[in-house]
Amino acid sequence: MPATRSRRIAVLDAPSNLGLRPPTATTVPGCAKAPGALRDHRLISRLNAVDAGCLTPPRFDAATWRPGDGVGQAKAIAEYTRRLADRVERLWQERRFPLVLGGDCSILLGTALAARRRTERDRKPRGLIFIDAHSDFRHPGNSQYVGAAAAEELALATGRGQPDLTDIGGLRPYIDTDHLVLLGLRSDDPHRVELEATGVAMRTVPALRAGGVGRSAEWALDRVGEVATFWLHVDVDVLDPSVMPAVDGPAPGGISLGELSQIITTCAADDRCVGMDLTVFDPDYDPDGEYAKALTDLLVEALQ
Repeated sequence: MPATRSRRIAVLDAPSNLGLRPPTATTVPGCAKAPGALRDHRLISRLNAVDAGCLTPPRFDAATWRPGDGVGQAKAIAEYTRRLADRVERLWQERRFPLVLGGDCSILLGTALAARRRTERDRKPRGLIFIDAHSDFRHPGNSQYVGAAAAEELALATGRGQPDLTDIGGLRPYIDTDHLVLLGLRSDDPHRVELEATGVAMRTVPALRAGGVGRSAEWALDRVGEVATFWLHVDVDVLDPSVMPAVDGPAPGGISLGELSQIITTCAADDRCVGMDLTVFDPDYDPDGEYAKALTDLLVEALQ
């Protein structure tokens, strides 16, 4: 029986912008508004979901960051990561299926830490299916400097980078690359070759389509390996900007709303899937609410 039917969905807002750089010196990113925009289209009632509330992030303050300082706002991100992991674990204890609404991609650290804590207790591996236009794999080993955790969270979650973010609770790495699958990456991603060299399973958009969207999702379920559970990460920028321009970093050559819905439906229906996050939707670029409605419709279609 699908996880989303055997356990009731619990919608948790994680409106953190801490992993992003400010658009201008006097503004903050708009992704923190995403949970509210989706709720405005009755996401919770349409999913018949439990309202798990909002985990308020620390104050966004990137004013003092300079190149060479490491990950921006790292102390605040580490604090939020611990708190988000606690909330996700609590929802699991209540037999819920967390649908975590970001916010930026740095919230993945919280859900990954929650899964790693479980593995520490029972020694059973956990996996991650990572649906994203970008690999978010920048780290000190491949870049002159780091800064925005939302472009680095996969590297951090796999143990690459500063210990205050990669080794919370002495649990580095939170994600084992043997149980990591990437879908939707653009072919020109600067870290694709490095990821391939580590043996990470991935399908770029052309490969995903060449294999068939449904079959590629089934391939991902197979390649995540023998895991007790896995988490589903969905960055909205995996969609093509022609259908979803309201994101922090639009990347041409993406997939359609229908294709993303099919992937989520297939992955979430697997008994091992224990939750999902949605990130980087920015309502500041959606003044009429049409893209928030499209995303809400997609989630309802894919998760009911």
